[in-house]
Amino acid sequence: MKLLEINELEKIMEQHTERLIRLAFYYVRDLQCAEDIVQDVFIKFYDHQQNYEERGELRAYLSKLVTNKSKDYLRSWTYRKIQVQQKIFAKQAVIRRDMLVQQDEQALIENAILALSLKQREVLIYFYFEELPVAEIAELLSIPESTVKTRLRRGRELLKPKLQHIEWEVLLHE
Repeated sequence: MKLLEINELEKIMEQHTERLIRLAFYYVRDLQCAEDIVQDVFIKFYDHQQNYEERGELRAYLSKLVTNKSKDYLRSWTYRKIQVQQKIFAKQAVIRRDMLVQQDEQALIENAILALSLKQREVLIYFYFEELPVAEIAELLSIPESTVKTRLRRGRELLKPKLQHIEWEVLLHE
């Protein structure tokens, strides 16, 4: 693969940044951290672009990098330390709403999805927001297709009581 020029990289960043920040946010639940993760992914992509073989799968490739980086962050000492600090200083914590989610007309749905466990949350995100088919999700997460379908079904079941007061038929009906 030929090395990308700066203007080509800028086009890629412009095209994918918002979606990738949203994806990272679904994992880490912190906008600033999600932005940092996406920035790190683009830096890594630029520095190691010779390892990427273009097969028309850049969107999936960048999503996988963001997913892995987000999961690494959730396993990190920094994340654990922040969680402990938030529990200790809960009264002093200032709740900062994410403008990206606040502006989105599906804020209620996203918040309900964020409340799910990571297993249900990630398949719902890939299926509904990234619009990936079950087979690609299974390959991306390295799990069987039947597991993806089960997690989708369980995620829908968990969301149904939370979303009954709003109309989003895609999730409410299989």
